[in-house]
Amino acid sequence: MAEILPFQAIRYNLDRVAPSEVVTQPYDKISPAMQDRYYDANPYNLVRVILGRREAGDGPTRNVYTRAADFGKQWVAEGILKQDTQPSLYAYSQQFTGPAGRHSERRGFIGLGRVEDYSAKVVFRHEQTLAKPKADRLDLLRATRAHYEQLFLLYEDRGAIDSALDPARKKAPSIDVTDEYGVVHRVWQVSDASVISAVQRKMRDQKLVIADGHHRYETALNFRDECRRAAGTNCDPRAPYEFVMMTFVNMNDPGLLILPTHRVVHSLESFRVDDFLAAAERFFSIEELDAGLDASRTAEILCERGNHGTALLAVIKDRALLLHSAKPAVFDCMAGFSTRQQELDVVQLHKVLLEGVLKLTPESIRDQQNLSYVREAARALAQVRKGAADIAFLMNPCKVRQVREIALSGEVMPQKSTDFYPKLLSGLTVYALD
Repeated sequence: MAEILPFQAIRYNLDRVAPSEVVTQPYDKISPAMQDRYYDANPYNLVRVILGRREAGDGPTRNVYTRAADFGKQWVAEGILKQDTQPSLYAYSQQFTGPAGRHSERRGFIGLGRVEDYSAKVVFRHEQTLAKPKADRLDLLRATRAHYEQLFLLYEDRGAIDSALDPARKKAPSIDVTDEYGVVHRVWQVSDASVISAVQRKMRDQKLVIADGHHRYETALNFRDECRRAAGTNCDPRAPYEFVMMTFVNMNDPGLLILPTHRVVHSLESFRVDDFLAAAERFFSIEELDAGLDASRTAEILCERGNHGTALLAVIKDRALLLHSAKPAVFDCMAGFSTRQQELDVVQLHKVLLEGVLKLTPESIRDQQNLSYVREAARALAQVRKGAADIAFLMNPCKVRQVREIALSGEVMPQKSTDFYPKLLSGLTVYALD
C-alpha cells in the first residue's frame, strides 16, 4: 500500500528572495560552471546546501555537510526560509519545449511517501545504483536532517488524481519560476483536507516506480534503518524519517518524456576500427553511413530504424556505422537475462559491445574509467571527431512502457539508462525531519 502524507513544507520566502536566484537543478546535474553561477546568483542559493564547495582545512568537524546544516538553520532564523502553517500537498506543473521542438506540460504533485523496502513491492527501482553517491547523500542527510530535493516517482491511473488537483491549478500559483533551460515551473499549495484525502485514497493501491532519484531513495532507506536501530524498542512507524519528499507523476501523462543518454568510450589501451568491426559483425548487421552526419540526422536514423528492433549508431573519428538486426549471438551472449532485458538496446550495448567486444569490465563501467555518459548527441560526436574519445555509441531512449515492465518485474537496467526531462527543480519545497 502506497502511503502518501501532506506536510508543512519549508519554502523560500519570496518577499525576501527571487525564486530564479535561489533554486537549482538536481545536485547530480550541476556542473562546476553551474555551481559557480549558482554561488554568484544569490548568497541564499540552495547550491550551498546540496552541493557546497569544499574548502581548505575541511575535516571531520567542519566540511561541506556541516556548512550545509549551518546554512539551513541560518536561513530559517533569518526568515529566508519559512515553514507553511498547514499540512499540504503541492500541485506541480512543468511547461517545456522538448528537443524535437514540441511544447509540452508535465503535471504531478509533491507530498511525502513512506520509505519502503523493495521487498514490500510498493516502490520499484529500474536502475542500478553506485555506492559513492549514496555515501555522499547520506552524510548530507545526517548533517542537515532535511530533504531539500524531491524524488521523482511514477504511478499509473486514468487521470483521477490529476483531476482531484485541477481546481487548485486554476488559482494563482504559489511559485512561478523559469529555469535556465526555459522550463516554467509552477507550484500550488493544496491544503483542502477533502482534496488531500481523495488523493490519498486514490494513491493507496498504487505501485510506485522510481524515475529519478534512485541514489537518494536508497539513502533515505539507509537513513531510516540507522534511525530505527538508534530508536530500538521505541521505534515509531510514523516518525519523520519513515517518509521522504517525492514528486508523483502519472505514467500516462502526455508530458512524460525520456531522452537518450549516449555512451562515449575513451582512453582504451588499444582500439582498432577493423578489430571492432570484425567482432561486432558477429552480433549485428552493420551499415556504413555518411561519416559527416550531424546530431539531427542521427536522431532521425535512430528513430526510423528503432521501430524495427535494435538500432545503435557507432561513431568513430572518420566513420559512422549503424548496428541493427541483432543476430542470435546477441541473445546467446545474454542467456542469463530475461526477454524484457534482452530486447533493450541499452542492455545489448552494455553486455555485448562494451563488455563483450571492447572488453570493459562491469567494474570499470561502474566507475566510469573508460566511459562517460552524454545527453547531447552533438557533444558525443564532437568528442570523437576531435580525437578526445575512441568511439561513441548513440541510441534511442527507453520507452516508459519498458521502464514500467522492467521495474515491476524486479529487474534493473544499467545505470544511466533513462533521462527523464525536464528535471525537478530543487528548492521548491523542503521536508525537515525536526
